[in-house]
Formats: sequence, structure tokens, C-alpha cells
Amino acid sequence: MVEAVVFDIGRVMVHWDLAHLYRELIADDGQRAWFVENVVSPEWHFQHDAGRPLELMVAERKAQYPEFGPLIDAYATRFLDSIPGEVEGMVALLEELVAADVPIFALTNFADSFWDDFAAEYRWTRHFREVVVSGKVRLAKPDPAIYALAQKRYGRAAGELFFVDDTVRNVEAARTAGWDAEVFSDAETFRGQLVARGFLAA
Repeated sequence: MVEAVVFDIGRVMVHWDLAHLYRELIADDGQRAWFVENVVSPEWHFQHDAGRPLELMVAERKAQYPEFGPLIDAYATRFLDSIPGEVEGMVALLEELVAADVPIFALTNFADSFWDDFAAEYRWTRHFREVVVSGKVRLAKPDPAIYALAQKRYGRAAGELFFVDDTVRNVEAARTAGWDAEVFSDAETFRGQLVARGFLAA
């Protein structure tokens, strides 16, 4: 029986959109969309989530796109501006689990250099008994190794963990590891999943 809940962070607890970082820096919608698709892209950002050093990534990108140097620097200095805010209802749900004395953990693809500032700003992160941050451990979902590491850090058997993530492949990898897992859609649906598993009262 599942006994603990594991949260993803981006697009589960907080909204995340690289275009939001550049909303004031690139006025034209089309140019902003092109920039986020081709220069500071989610695929490029994922390298940092997986542990690649920020300084190296930024230097390489600026050499490739010298005309966008200041905009690429903004990724390094203003990353939290890519987070428009919290996902509606999720902080209240997290606090409801805490009040019910449910063990909660986090497993997130998040860059090492950005995590500490994020955690300082979003103080509800202190409720997690353990947080496995991909950039710190240099492993990223859906690599099976990060699930094994997280399980060890949590001190829980695979069958005890219920995981929520916004990405299908990350959920599938968790299920392959023996975890119970669901793809996140919204707080109301997630609460129903928690109730069904006995974590919260209906």
C-alpha cells in the first residue's frame, strides 16, 4: 500500500514557461516564440537540469548566437522570471497533506544553480522531507537511475510511493520502477487521486 507522496515541481506546484522570462525583454510575440524555440529552448535548458554547468552552456550559446548575448545572460540571471506563479490549489493541497501527517517528498528536474533561490522564494518547499534535484545529482527523469536514487534517499520501498508528474514519460518510468504514479492535470483531479489512495478524506 502506498504510504508517501512524491511531487514533481515544475508544472505541478508552479507554472513554468521560458517565454514568460522574456515577456518584457522581447516585445514581439513572434520573435519571442522563435527565440525560445531556437536559442534559449526547453531542450537546451534540459541540459542544465541534467547537471551541465551553467557557465559552460551560456558561453557556448553566446558564441553561437552573439547577437543575443544579453538575452542569453538573462536566462542565467533572471531564471525565476520563467515561473509565473503557483499552480492553483496545489499549495493548499500540500498543506492539507502535511496536516494529515502524510510523508511528502519531491523529485524534480531542476537546475542546481537555480534551486536554492527558488526554494528560498517558495517556502512551502520546506515541507518536503527530502528533495531530489536533478541538477544536484546529475541525473534527470526519466532516467531509471534517478528513481532508484530517490527511493534510497526517501528510505521507502517502491510500492510505498505515489508520484505525480506532468510528463507522461516520467510517470511511465516511475511505474516501471514499481511506483504508483499519475500524470498531473489539476489540483481537483489530484485530490481525488489522493482520496482514492487513502491519503485524504473525501
